[in-house]
Amino acid sequence: MSPLVLTLVVLAGLSEAAGRILPLVARRRTVSPPVVAGLLLTGTAVESAVIALWPLTAWTLAEMLPHATETAAAPGWTAAQVAPMLLGAVIAFPLLGPLLHLMLLTGAGAGLVGPVAAASGVGGWVAAGCVAVAGVGLAAAVEAVRRLVGRIGTNATRELPA
Repeated sequence: MSPLVLTLVVLAGLSEAAGRILPLVARRRTVSPPVVAGLLLTGTAVESAVIALWPLTAWTLAEMLPHATETAAAPGWTAAQVAPMLLGAVIAFPLLGPLLHLMLLTGAGAGLVGPVAAASGVGGWVAAGCVAVAGVGLAAAVEAVRRLVGRIGTNATRELPA
């Protein structure tokens, strides 16, 4: 991954994390700045990892299919493919455009279909299915962990003596 692509992935992760954390900060005005910074850094790392792993996960799913032929190494992001992800992350703030965010993510996923199909030797529709399953699976895993951590965090704060 080139330094430009890595920078774009980290910025997209930062923007996605900020879109998730700002509503929390707006609802709970008592959250301290160090806690917000920690959440932002952790969220950036997680969201950046998810974005970076999307092509590899889709390629791995395609390679697991019985009619796949390994023709090339796993595809990665290019700057042109990550730029819509960055734009999608910028507008991911709740109530500002979840449908537009979904459309941009769908466009970024569509950009992965060709490289995944070429790298795994499967057809375009099969590669599109692998990209979609990988994207939804990664998003569901992150959301499940996010809810679990949120639930643990709220239970821990309730148990603290006042």
